[in-house]
Amino acid sequence: MAERRPIKARGAGWAQAAARWLAASRVTPNQISASSMVFAALAFGCFWLTRPAGPGVAAALLIGAALFCQLRLVANLLDGMVALEGGKASPSGPFWNEAPDRVADVLILAGLGLAAGPLWLGCFAGALAVGTAYLRELGRAEGLAADFCGPMAKPQRMAAVTLGCVAGAVEAALWGSTVALQVTLWAVALGTALTAIRRAVRLVRGLSLPPGAGK
Repeated sequence: MAERRPIKARGAGWAQAAARWLAASRVTPNQISASSMVFAALAFGCFWLTRPAGPGVAAALLIGAALFCQLRLVANLLDGMVALEGGKASPSGPFWNEAPDRVADVLILAGLGLAAGPLWLGCFAGALAVGTAYLRELGRAEGLAADFCGPMAKPQRMAAVTLGCVAGAVEAALWGSTVALQVTLWAVALGTALTAIRRAVRLVRGLSLPPGAGK
C-alpha cells in the first residue's frame, strides 16, 4: 500500500462519517479524485471573473474560490479513505490519486495569478507545485519513503491560498485593490520553490546512502 500524507483531519468524526457514507454508495474513489479537478476549475473561474467585477462581486467570488479550494482538499482526503478504509481501491487508483491533483494545482495557482495580476507568477507557482510532487514520486519510485516535507506542500499551499482569498475579499470590498492576493501568490511561489529545493536535496542525499542505510 502506498504511503499516505499524514493528515489530522482523517481521524475527524465528519471525515469518518462522510467516508463511510461514500463507501456505502455507488461513488468510486476515482470519481472522488476526479472531482478535485472540478472544484479547482470552479476556483479558477471565480479568480478569472474577479478582474472585470466590481468590489462587492469580486469579494464574493474570492470567498467562492476559497470554498472551492477547501472542497478540493476534502476530495483529496476522502478519496483515499474510501479506497482504503472503505475497501474500494482499484488498480487504476494510483493514477487517479495523483494526476487530478496536478491539474488542480495548476488551475488554482494560475487562477490566483489571474486575480492577483501577474499571471506568469501563478503559472510558475503551478509548475513548481507539479515539480514538488514529481520529486516525491521519483523518490518513491527509487525505493525511498515518500517525502511530504514543506514548508509549502499541498496542504500549506491551499491554506495560504484560502487565507489569501479571505483577506483579498475584505480588501476588495473595502478598497478595491489586490495587494493581499499578490502577497499570497508571492509567498506561495517562493515557499513552493523552497519546498522543491529542499525535496531535491533530500532526494539526492537519500539516493547517495548505501542500500538499506535509510531503513
